[in-house]
Amino acid sequence: GAQRCFALGHSALIVDQRGCGRSEGKVITFGIHESRDCHTWLQYIADHFGPEPRVILTGISMGASTVLISAGNELPENVVAVLADCGYTSAEEIIKIVIRQMHLPPNLAYPFVVLGARLFGGFDPDETSPVEAVKRCKVPMIFYHGETDDFVPCAMSREIAAACASPLTFLTVPGAGHGASFLVDKEGYKAA
Repeated sequence: GAQRCFALGHSALIVDQRGCGRSEGKVITFGIHESRDCHTWLQYIADHFGPEPRVILTGISMGASTVLISAGNELPENVVAVLADCGYTSAEEIIKIVIRQMHLPPNLAYPFVVLGARLFGGFDPDETSPVEAVKRCKVPMIFYHGETDDFVPCAMSREIAAACASPLTFLTVPGAGHGASFLVDKEGYKAA
């Protein structure tokens, strides 16, 4: 993520989402609480750099879904765009993919995941979704997705794009797997 920002001459605020990397917490919420954290990061930028810096919210995979959910809410005026790379349509859909990969029945297991999320994680995975949030977006968006993504199907970005209310650019990258669009086609990625 930093490489693509620096390659275009931009600065970057790089954040480990809750429960990831060096961030606090032990539970990821598939963008539900993380999207609220995103607004805290925007406030951090305003507090340290003022309201002038133009901001592009960007994320890959769950980060993409986080910024998409965040963009469905009111954003500060200095947020000029959202870049989402291989985001998923909803927590339910990505969780069901993982359940299938574990060779379990997704429709039978998912209600137990929801119950666990509510009881132990303090969130409802069905509260909102990227595909619902983009219906309320007002800033321009750019979506990237690798056509050979074997984790988050490229069709998910197509579905989100179809629901998007704001101006949109959508680029799929042949031969790119999950989160690898920039690595496979740096020049095309930067040009878009």
